Amino acid sequence: MRWGTYFAVCAAVISIGLALGVTMPLVSLRLESWGYDSFAIGVMAATPAVGVLLGALLAGRLAARFGTTVLMQLCLLLGAVSVAGLALVQNYAVWVGLRLFIGVALTVVFILGESWINQLAVEKWRGRLVALYGTGYALSQLSGPLLLTALGTATDAGFWTGVCLLIGGSLILLGRSGAPQVDAHSASGRGLLVFCRKLPAIAWAVMLFAGFEAMMLTLLPIYGLRQGFTQEVALFMVSVVVVGDAVLQLPIGWLADRMSRQTLFRACGVVLLLSSLAIPSLLHTPLIWPVLVAFGASAGGLFTLSLIMIGERYRDDELVRANAHVAQLWGLGCLVGPLTTGAVSQWLSGHALPLMMATGALVFVILASKPGAFSEMDAARAARS
Repeated sequence: MRWGTYFAVCAAVISIGLALGVTMPLVSLRLESWGYDSFAIGVMAATPAVGVLLGALLAGRLAARFGTTVLMQLCLLLGAVSVAGLALVQNYAVWVGLRLFIGVALTVVFILGESWINQLAVEKWRGRLVALYGTGYALSQLSGPLLLTALGTATDAGFWTGVCLLIGGSLILLGRSGAPQVDAHSASGRGLLVFCRKLPAIAWAVMLFAGFEAMMLTLLPIYGLRQGFTQEVALFMVSVVVVGDAVLQLPIGWLADRMSRQTLFRACGVVLLLSSLAIPSLLHTPLIWPVLVAFGASAGGLFTLSLIMIGERYRDDELVRANAHVAQLWGLGCLVGPLTTGAVSQWLSGHALPLMMATGALVFVILASKPGAFSEMDAARAARS
C-alpha cells in the first residue's frame, strides 16, 4: 500500500471539490443578481455535464499518450485557466463555454484519480479508504460555501481562490507513480449500456448522486432564497447538507467492511427517500437541520458504496473503463438533474428540488430491491474467493 501516493492523489482530486465548492455557488448567485431565471441558472449548472461526457470519451486515449500523472496535472492546470476566465470575462455565453471546458478537464482527473485510489486500496480496508476519500471530498465542498461566505460574493475572490487550489492540486502530483495501467481504449466509454444492464442499481445511484451534487451547489442556495431565507442561511443550508455527507461517510465505509454492502446500499436509498419527502414540510422548523444532515449522508453513501463495489470487482484497464462509465453516468445526472429541477421549479413547484430527489430515490430503491440486482457483484466475489 503506497500511503504517500494514496494521500497525494486524494488531495489532488479533493482540490477540485474545494474549488468547485467556492465557484459553483458564486456562479449561480452572480446569475441570480443579474436577473436570470431558474431555468437559465439550471442550464449553466448543467453545462459542465456535457463536458463530463466528452471527458469520459477522451480520458483513456489521452492517458495512454501522455501518462496518467502528467495528464492529471495538465487537466488541473487547464481547469485553473478556465476558472480564471470566469473572473476575467463575466458574460453568460462565455461562461457556458468555460464551464463546458471545465467539465472536460476535471472529468479526466476524476476518472483517473478515482481509479488510482481504488487500485491502491487493499480489499480489507477498501470501504474505509474509499470512504476517507469521499469524506475529504465532501469536506472540501463543505469548506467551499463557507469560504465563499467569508470571501463574499461581491468580488471575484472566490474565482481566484479556485484557480490557486487547482494549481496546488497539480503540483502535489509531481513524482507520483503506481497508477493503473491504461491503454488507448480503456476509458473510451464504450459499453455503457452493458454496464448499466449488469449493474443497474449502481448506475442509477451514480446518476442520482451526480444530480444531487450539482443541485446542492447550484440550485439549493436559490431554493433557500426563494423560500424566504437570507443568502447567508441559504449557503449554510448547503454546508449542513455537505456536513451530513462528510461526517457519516467514514462510518458508512466502516460498515461496508463489516456487513453486506448491498443491504447498506439499499438502506441509504430508503433514508434518502424519506429525508427528501420531509424537507418541504419541515423547511421552516428546527427539524430541518437533522433532516438535511440525513439527506446529505444518504446521498453521499450511495456514491461511496458504488465506488467501493466497483473497486472490488475491477482492476487496471477494466477499472478505468468502469470509472469512465461512472463519469458518463455522472455527466448524465448533472445534465438531467439541474435542467429538470430548474424547469419544474419555474413552471410547476417551488419545492421541485427535494421532490425530484425523492423521485430518484424511489427509483433506486425499486432497482436495488429487484432479485438479482447485484448478481454480477456476487459472481465476481465468488470467483475471487
